[in-house]
Amino acid sequence: MKKLFYIATALLTLGCARQAPDVDMAGLLAEMTDRSAAYTFPAIEYRQMQVSSYDRRTVSPDEPGWWANDDGGGYERLDTIAGRLEKVMMDVNGPGAVTRIWMTTKEKFGTMRIYLDGARKPQVVIPAYDMKRFPLDVPGCLSITHTHYVDAMDGVGGNSFFLPIPFAKGCKITFEEPDITVKIPRYYHIGYRMYQEGTVVKTFSLAEAKKLLPQAQAAADALANPADAEGTQNSVVDNLAPGKELTLALAAEDYKIDELRIKVSGFPEDGYGDSMRSLILKASFDGVAMVEAPLSDFSGGGFGAPATEGWWLSSDGAGNVVCRFPMPFRHEAKVALVNKGGKTVNAMLQAVTSPCEWNENTLYFHTGWKQEDGIPVNPDYDSPNNLDWNFATIRGRGKYVGDLLTLNNHAIDWYGEGDEKIFVDGETFPSHMGTGTEDYFNCSWAPVVPFLTPYGGAPRADSPTSHGYNTFMRTRILDDIPFKESFRFDLEMLSWHHGTVDYAATAFWYGDIDAIYCK
Repeated sequence: MKKLFYIATALLTLGCARQAPDVDMAGLLAEMTDRSAAYTFPAIEYRQMQVSSYDRRTVSPDEPGWWANDDGGGYERLDTIAGRLEKVMMDVNGPGAVTRIWMTTKEKFGTMRIYLDGARKPQVVIPAYDMKRFPLDVPGCLSITHTHYVDAMDGVGGNSFFLPIPFAKGCKITFEEPDITVKIPRYYHIGYRMYQEGTVVKTFSLAEAKKLLPQAQAAADALANPADAEGTQNSVVDNLAPGKELTLALAAEDYKIDELRIKVSGFPEDGYGDSMRSLILKASFDGVAMVEAPLSDFSGGGFGAPATEGWWLSSDGAGNVVCRFPMPFRHEAKVALVNKGGKTVNAMLQAVTSPCEWNENTLYFHTGWKQEDGIPVNPDYDSPNNLDWNFATIRGRGKYVGDLLTLNNHAIDWYGEGDEKIFVDGETFPSHMGTGTEDYFNCSWAPVVPFLTPYGGAPRADSPTSHGYNTFMRTRILDDIPFKESFRFDLEMLSWHHGTVDYAATAFWYGDIDAIYCK
């Protein structure tokens, strides 16, 4: 009997050792370019969260410090490890994966360490406050330097890092200063998923990551050069007079639009930007209206509809727009372009479609849009007159996958000192607490200059002072945010000087048929 018991125990142990992980680095890399992942509520559930260097005086909207702005000095605590003093930037327990690291500083000296699964020694050591010095040759598009980046250790540095770092039991990230008594601003966001207990995650290792570099390179290449969708093409084209609507109607069982192409021509002289803003894109799926936004904003360009180029959205700045957000439907879909301007244009709507497997986790594509003019911005961070402007509020189940902020800044200079505050499923404190508007949109050190990446960018910045028209876009891949009941995104209206701004916000998200975008 003892012999049989030992054999059974050995077989059970061997079976556990060979259990395939639910999550590993290879699977996360594959997910980055799997467009079907966007419209699927995760079967392996996770919460998307963020830690950052936000000012720790920010505690509650009912207490002083809610708009405190010393955002380069925050960290969790100071630990002594192997005789070293290390600032703890992140410390979480349980199965998860780091999905985005954004950081910047004016001095990169120091040592960053990543400890996984409670290890006493770090699995990753970075000899600077600089993700470009990660100890692997991480492909472009997975490790992006910001427009101002200087390679020197004593130069301004900023980067966004998207190579996934999964962990089975926990993750701790620290930074050791050259001199802890000298305060050097260190700004950071670390976005991460936390999976449910019991989820089997294969922990990141440099050895495995090195073997997976060809897959990482393939993902980076795909993100930088998105391929055209293959499927059935459905088109409608006509002259679109003022007040008229061009509609493309589709009827099929369990289908999806893989790619929506919009072509507009015949703009009046010097009237391109105004015409693109007066063309309203609408879409309904299975009889429910789910998309409504100006074509200028839906394209990712905002005011003036400049050219954009990303994984989800592209536009040539001349009237040709491609949307690669998949749009599933069970029975029917209608896409319409409404001309609310004063001039006739020629327009084409083309949908590339294919079958879609539906289950309880399949979600519909939604786009919400809102605009408000004359919003006051304030440089007084302790003023009771400060404002958290609601960027987007959603009720129901879904996933938040991106957004656009386009604006006219009437203040003399930088308007975007405010942080993002994202509340999921009724949180009383935001699970995403940011450090500045430009930081949220993957750049740093405002004012900004135009730039584009697969994850969005700043397609428009008219003035070096940030006065006038500006546009930011961010789209999410591994850092999308699932929610079961509600989602709220507020943005602090802080600035360098008093003034006003006109803001228009576009939210891209997926949700159930009864999920609601609240203006």
